[in-house]
Amino acid sequence: MIRPDKMVPAVSGLAAEVWQEVCAAAEKASVHEPKLLGMLDDVVLSRTSLANAVAVRLARKLSRRDMNRDELEPLIRTLLKANPMVVDCMAADLRAVVERDAACHNVLEPLLFFKGFHALATYRVAHVLWQEGRHLLALLFQSVGSEVFGVDIHPAAQIGCGILLDHGTGFVVGETAIIENNVSMLHEVTLGGTGKEKGGARHPIVRSGVLIGAGAKVLGRVEIGECAKIAASSVVLADVEPHTTVAGVPAVKVATDRACCDTPALGMQQNIDNES
Repeated sequence: MIRPDKMVPAVSGLAAEVWQEVCAAAEKASVHEPKLLGMLDDVVLSRTSLANAVAVRLARKLSRRDMNRDELEPLIRTLLKANPMVVDCMAADLRAVVERDAACHNVLEPLLFFKGFHALATYRVAHVLWQEGRHLLALLFQSVGSEVFGVDIHPAAQIGCGILLDHGTGFVVGETAIIENNVSMLHEVTLGGTGKEKGGARHPIVRSGVLIGAGAKVLGRVEIGECAKIAASSVVLADVEPHTTVAGVPAVKVATDRACCDTPALGMQQNIDNES
């Protein structure tokens, strides 16, 4: 069962707060690294909102002969203006990167340079288009995003907010997949089908608070329960209970978290032995 309460941003209006942090970081960066002043001005310093900055950054990344920056930027900006909750989701994604990625120091860094965030933002734009029935244009965003970022997310998939897609390379999400809020996933994760189903719900459901390690494959309409942990390189073919760690090929339960409030997606601990 899909839980709508898990598919919305935790804080409405978060985008304005994050935007102030972005601007402050950009002002400081413009002083310390003048070589980046042109980019900083184009993406942040000359803009008035996070939505506008994201539109510029994605347009710079995704522009092609099929659709150039002058066409992409106003299209993305218009979509985000009409869907402010999507911008709040993007803000929550930026916060997630800063809070969970030890290599990230402020919200400006993922906005400018982290392709995991860029790929998620591209998916969010494509998802809006898909919901509006503009399927071909949504698939264009998916296709170009896959080429540029090495991340392939079907625009019909349902993805919540506060998502950390660490590194991103090789990340794949199928058409009917559902990912709730506050989930962390590393590179080369696949949320796919088994290859034999046709139509219907055939991809995984990932509940909130889940951590999925690098290279893990979750296949079929299986459910990963809240705050579960999937070890790196595991292959998951069956449901995983909440607050449970699984590992192996095929994955089996190796631990159950004693603290029911533990959220591995936030702690980013990759160990599979809770005693360590």
